[in-house]
Amino acid sequence: MSVAKTYKLFIGGKFPRSESGRVYPVTDSKGAFLANAAHASRKDARDAVVAARKAFPGWSGATAYNRGQVLYRVAEMLEGRREQFIAEVAASEGLTDRKAQSVVDTAIDRWVWYAGWTDKIAAVLGSANPVAGPYFSFTVPEPTGVVAILAPQRSSLLGLVSVLAPVLATGSTAVLVSSAQRPLPAITLSEVLATSDVPGGVVNILTGRAAELGSWLASHGDVNALDPTGADIEARTDLARDAAGTVKRVLEVPAEEPDWTQRPDIARLRRYLESKTVWHPLGV
Repeated sequence: MSVAKTYKLFIGGKFPRSESGRVYPVTDSKGAFLANAAHASRKDARDAVVAARKAFPGWSGATAYNRGQVLYRVAEMLEGRREQFIAEVAASEGLTDRKAQSVVDTAIDRWVWYAGWTDKIAAVLGSANPVAGPYFSFTVPEPTGVVAILAPQRSSLLGLVSVLAPVLATGSTAVLVSSAQRPLPAITLSEVLATSDVPGGVVNILTGRAAELGSWLASHGDVNALDPTGADIEARTDLARDAAGTVKRVLEVPAEEPDWTQRPDIARLRRYLESKTVWHPLGV
């Protein structure tokens, strides 16, 4: 007899149960039971934000080279659990093994692509500004802070990586709500993160429903940006209204989930950066 697994949340580098004690069944594309997932509550979301805020100074203060090395290590761990990801993506999304292999390999490549940008962002998006006066003027990009992500509902791994990796590459920290019906790849990713070099709290993964958790994250005063990709179209206006109360950045995302297999660009990196201009007097 197989043992039915009941997975937990990933908050602050640890795996707590939901404070509500709730779980919900996860099924495959044909309705067969796979596991139980924790049903995160408002309190769990608050705890995740606290952990992300606590981790932000250390992660954003690390050198870009160091962040890149940490993210490369995550890619290595992803590849080490490739077969498990293939099985979970195939079951969750109803794909053939061959198609699932392609999705997983693309997700690993995507993670590596964003990891490679960590030490190039400043050179591409920063500048030395010409000024009329005895000053040096520099514009440098800085991470925006804590980012709440409502992950794609259909693309359980590739879409997840495509929205999470750019947040981490810029030096921000994340609170991510996984796909409600397809959370297993996100749960396995949390296990990868826990056994890699990513500091606790840099990524926090909640399983549950974006419709329940989105509004609390959008209105939370310690969240600096919101990615509403996984929210229903009807709910996005309300999320933007909730976010306006704390002058929060809300990403503009397509009405329908995009084709995540398309070649990425730096647009998502740019969205999680703030530009700081520094003036320094010339020496006499």
